[in-house]
Amino acid sequence: MAKNLKILIFPDPRLRKVAEKVTKFDKSLENLANSMLKTMYDANGIGLAATQIDQHIRLIVMDLSEERNEPRIFINPTYKVLEDHSLYEYEEGCLCIPGFNEVIARPDKIELRWQDLDGNEHVDRPEGLLTVCIQHEIDHLDGKLMVDYVSALKRDRVRSRLLKEYKRK
Repeated sequence: MAKNLKILIFPDPRLRKVAEKVTKFDKSLENLANSMLKTMYDANGIGLAATQIDQHIRLIVMDLSEERNEPRIFINPTYKVLEDHSLYEYEEGCLCIPGFNEVIARPDKIELRWQDLDGNEHVDRPEGLLTVCIQHEIDHLDGKLMVDYVSALKRDRVRSRLLKEYKRK
């Protein structure tokens, strides 16, 4: 049964751990993916990486549908930027950095490779918001956060604000 998981909040150092490749495709992986989806939906997010819930494996979940009924699960996702790409600017938010949004420019054309819950391999060329979300979540698996795309001054302000809120609770 899917359960809610605790989302780590920046500047928690565990968010900087690089995730390990998934090698075991079993019921526990499916249960974790379902719990991640529940956590993501309950937090009103559109994507969640396993790193964000302190599970350091290469697993991301997302659902970009308005009805919130098209869950996607990507295991061991990788991408390469296609040569004819442009930069696409999108105002991103992150469940690990509440209250912080920033316009980030990312490549708009990528080739994505991933495995499903059965270990089957897939290749796709996503478009639009899906491309942005995939790159954002794969950054998490690599220990990178959206605050890494902003100035050190802005990053320090966000860190200070979130630390103050954490100490208040």
